[in-house]
Amino acid sequence: MLGLAGEASSERGIPMNKLITIVAGVVLSLSLSLSSALADSPKVGFIYIGPPGDHGWTYMHDQGRKAIVDELGFKTTYIEGVPENADAVRAIRKLAESGHDLIFTTSFNYMDQTLEVAKDYPDIKFEHATGYKRTDNVSTYSARFYEGRTIIGHIAGKETKSNIVGYIASFPIPEVIRGINAFYLAASKVNPDIEVKIIWAFTWYDPGKEADAAKVLISQGADIIVQHTDTYAPCQVAE
Repeated sequence: MLGLAGEASSERGIPMNKLITIVAGVVLSLSLSLSSALADSPKVGFIYIGPPGDHGWTYMHDQGRKAIVDELGFKTTYIEGVPENADAVRAIRKLAESGHDLIFTTSFNYMDQTLEVAKDYPDIKFEHATGYKRTDNVSTYSARFYEGRTIIGHIAGKETKSNIVGYIASFPIPEVIRGINAFYLAASKVNPDIEVKIIWAFTWYDPGKEADAAKVLISQGADIIVQHTDTYAPCQVAE
């Protein structure tokens, strides 16, 4: 059984690891561009969907945060494990009220919560990951994650023996849909007989749900598991 990770196994397999490193670089470059407009030692806050130890999406964001500290000397704060609901509003507002000049909200479903808080703090800059709604003080950032999915799809199409590949998707949002499309187009190009079975986990970080999804896909004949979630659980099941 082969586990190819998109958002977990190093975001989590080597290809996505490199792509998430790009996001960390975006975090750093954005801070550099804003540094002249902020105080000598600005405070930068991060809202995380999972723990920094997930070895995935949050881990790489935290590497970006550490780079800001090491290279620029900025003061940083992070709040981890913040659900994508009213708790996010409270967490973002907590950072806004504690003197942060720049706040990164690092998950798609923080979009409306970010906007809700940002309107009350026009002098604070907000950066939202992978979203599409912007205002004068809310910007967005992303990367071409689908390019990594294309590589993974090519590998899966070549390596599968059953011609069935399982895909654990998080939420039906643009980023994830693009990834599925890129994966399937690349896989079917090298293997026209391939079938991709998709399970929607409706979570970014839930080891139990992700493991259960992998087990179901394996029971349906998948000999390769791909994921767009944040833990190693599907890879561990595949092993």
